Amino acid sequence: MNRNPGLYFVTICTKDRQHHFGEIRDGIMGLSVPGCVAWHYWRQIPNHQPNVVLDEFVVMPNHLHGIVGITPDHVDHARVGICHGMSPQNGMSPQKEDHTTDQQNQVQFGKPQSQSLSMIINHYKGSLTWCNANGHEYFAWQSRFYDHIIRNEKALHRIRKYILNNPLRWQIDRENPNSNEIHEQAVEYMAANL
Repeated sequence: MNRNPGLYFVTICTKDRQHHFGEIRDGIMGLSVPGCVAWHYWRQIPNHQPNVVLDEFVVMPNHLHGIVGITPDHVDHARVGICHGMSPQNGMSPQKEDHTTDQQNQVQFGKPQSQSLSMIINHYKGSLTWCNANGHEYFAWQSRFYDHIIRNEKALHRIRKYILNNPLRWQIDRENPNSNEIHEQAVEYMAANL
């Protein structure tokens, strides 16, 4: 399935949702070394992918949420997509006006597409191999990621708010092993700012 340039809400989890990136206390995320590396390399994505603009993001103990914008200025519209490691074009290249195909532009089944969200995320995840080479050999990502197309301004604002409030909501997050320990300060903050 091809997707045009646009905004995507992305969630990337650590393998087995292990808490590698730090911990949250009183609604504030304290980053570990792998968490700092995850934060730093996320911010570097536009330096390596000219078709990407980043919006809100947050590094959590066992996952990262972010808004990724794929811009039309640097994009081959026929090839941008979410391929999750597979080509949606079934190995067929577009026909030219003379009904021949260009073998050089042929997309093979299973070959990730350049400038796709999948490739952007795969490159990001690969940049965190720094952790494995620098004393954090236990660190690993979940093999896939979650994405959602942001279709309008209302959804964009709702998702931005969700990302910004995610550390405060951690106490009730089902992935948090201490989910029954709700901090009074977080509850008061959420009540005052809803």
